[in-house]
Amino acid sequence: MDEHIQESQKSKVSEHPNDTRKRKRSIWKNVLLVVVEVGVLLIAVGVLYVVTRATKEVERIEIDEEQIIINEEVEQQIEEEEKVEEKGYRNIALFGVDARDGELGRGTRSDSIIIASINQDTQEIKLISVFRDTFLNLSNDTYNKCNAAYAQGGPEQAISMLNANLDLDITDYVTIGFAGLIDAVDALGGIEMEVTESEISHLNNYQLCMAEELGVDYIPVKNSGRQLLNGMQATAYCRIRYTKGDDFRRAERQRDVLRAMMDKAQGASVGELTDMVNAVLPQVETSLNINEVFSVLGSVAGYHVVTSDGFPFEGSRVGANVGSKGSCVIPDDLEENVKQLHAALYPEKTYMPSRQVQEISDEIEEMTQEYIQ
Repeated sequence: MDEHIQESQKSKVSEHPNDTRKRKRSIWKNVLLVVVEVGVLLIAVGVLYVVTRATKEVERIEIDEEQIIINEEVEQQIEEEEKVEEKGYRNIALFGVDARDGELGRGTRSDSIIIASINQDTQEIKLISVFRDTFLNLSNDTYNKCNAAYAQGGPEQAISMLNANLDLDITDYVTIGFAGLIDAVDALGGIEMEVTESEISHLNNYQLCMAEELGVDYIPVKNSGRQLLNGMQATAYCRIRYTKGDDFRRAERQRDVLRAMMDKAQGASVGELTDMVNAVLPQVETSLNINEVFSVLGSVAGYHVVTSDGFPFEGSRVGANVGSKGSCVIPDDLEENVKQLHAALYPEKTYMPSRQVQEISDEIEEMTQEYIQ
């Protein structure tokens, strides 16, 4: 675990809630969401009758939208875009937390942060990991590893952190804890993944640790190559961070598993999808309701992942020990990274980062330059 984070006073980034935002959510209990953990979450796309057959309920949380910050410049752009007929984009924050006691809210750090950007017109999905050790503004003018935002203020602060630093308009999220991935992958009958020789020992070591914690047996992976992984093996695969690429490669593995599960779900039977939904629903916390899910997710076959990347982007980030904050990933010019992010998410638009992002970018440079060699 990272160092303890002191609670900080709200300041200029968080003192102006967006009073003009009036998009309120109605409360529904059953939601078609299949999400994966320890850095991986899966929003499983499916049809309505699968949801109606699910027998267990997801914990739907009605978050306080007044606590979620969207930059005023970004808010104005949203209002302009809502005047056109196209459905446009929908961004959802996916959080994987290291909580094995079932606690999914404030007080636990998000080991995984993934932005799922869904183009509702083309049914394209883009997955962008925000590396958990990225040195950013936590949305209250304190700076630390970005995964500390969830620990300090739960999903509201974590979402606000993403919006403040990245000029995004996220208002919804999905969070899951430790056991979700194992159950979801097993319900699908496993997923096909490519395992390298260097990954085998680490994968099995993680399996051993989880098996001891859960009091279950595990099946060691013995050979490299493409193979079918069960839930325990897939979860262990997601947690590997000691091969070439370190945490950057781990985040890529998480997205690869997410993609593999979505591909497997496309070919799954109604019974398999129902089993998967039932397995994961009790372990999910989300702000979404059933109408909103089906406004962006139509059918299993319709949606496909077209982009998978990590933020800050390769070539635009550096690693350094930032004093008491420890080892951090530092955006090498946050403003340029945000330009690149918006180019990846919205290629048809030319984007200029907001004044707020420019100011945060300057602050990060000033606070970290002495630590960068």
